Amino acid sequence: MRCSISENEPCGQKCRHHNIEDSSKQKQALNYEAHIQFENFLKKYEKNYKNETERTRRFKIFRANLQKIRSLNELEQGTAVYGINQFADLTKSEFQKYFLGLKQKAVEENDISNTVKDEKKITIPTISLPPEFDWRNYNVVTPIKNQGMCGSCWAFSVTGNVEGQWSIKHNKLLSFSEQELIDCDKIDSGCKGGYMTDGYKAIEELGGLELESDYPYTAEDEKCSFTKNKVKAKISGSVNITSNETEMANWLVKHGPISIAINANAMQFYFGGVSHPLKFLCNPKDLNHGVLLVGYGVHKTKFTKKILPYWIVKNSWGKFWGEQGYYRVYRGAGVCGLNNMATSAFVL
Repeated sequence: MRCSISENEPCGQKCRHHNIEDSSKQKQALNYEAHIQFENFLKKYEKNYKNETERTRRFKIFRANLQKIRSLNELEQGTAVYGINQFADLTKSEFQKYFLGLKQKAVEENDISNTVKDEKKITIPTISLPPEFDWRNYNVVTPIKNQGMCGSCWAFSVTGNVEGQWSIKHNKLLSFSEQELIDCDKIDSGCKGGYMTDGYKAIEELGGLELESDYPYTAEDEKCSFTKNKVKAKISGSVNITSNETEMANWLVKHGPISIAINANAMQFYFGGVSHPLKFLCNPKDLNHGVLLVGYGVHKTKFTKKILPYWIVKNSWGKFWGEQGYYRVYRGAGVCGLNNMATSAFVL
């Protein structure tokens, strides 16, 4: 509400009164709207809290997350839409603990060393890149999986890569066991987090990976029950690929899906579209989630005709998250650090 100034009546005090009143009414309206959204959220995701104190605490977290969602939408540089999903009542630390799981290891600038286990140099293929490419069209990518409330993203990133490498080499798509890595990989920490390169090492030391059907996923740290005679896939080392996104695309088209690390801050509330958050909303040095690059493409916006090249990322939060379990993120600017830790196994 604006205050008009007349010649005979000073308006300063009156304006301050109206501004305070308007601000209070606006806060009440926002709080009421947040309560309505929270009630809808509880019903949709069948949330039940142990007591009223916990419910109140969750509402406060939910309300704070609404502001994060608004910021992501208002400052989005691509076409992505962010909104209320199953993670909307979680703090940042809870989300990272239960639904991410990449160990916070320092990544040196030269860590992408372009070397394999026996220290031979790899060669990035130079090819004529098609405008779009998607390994899902070639029976190389298994259906979307769900890591549940377990910080095991690293294991899903590793198995996704091995599944792709196996399918390309042996012309047969198999689903491999993340639970084997959670239980039997002594280098990493199961549901408390891990690191993809260490996961490859563990597969070598164990002697290979079993099928998902032989060693099913429980989303909990269990006692190792690895059975060597059930191994279906073996690997002979791994490689850090490159941080150049054009070269990453070359490698992907020629050799298959790539395991990558990413900052998942923008992914927490992602619904769909090409995601391109500002750096301060998604620090490229703060890598906290392991996922899988399966393809790329180009999107042209309908009205502005803006060209948005993007990566297609397979996630591990179930098919009801994002775009049927997938995330499209801007390609070519190192968005959310997706180019800082690109790796692959070598399948025998």
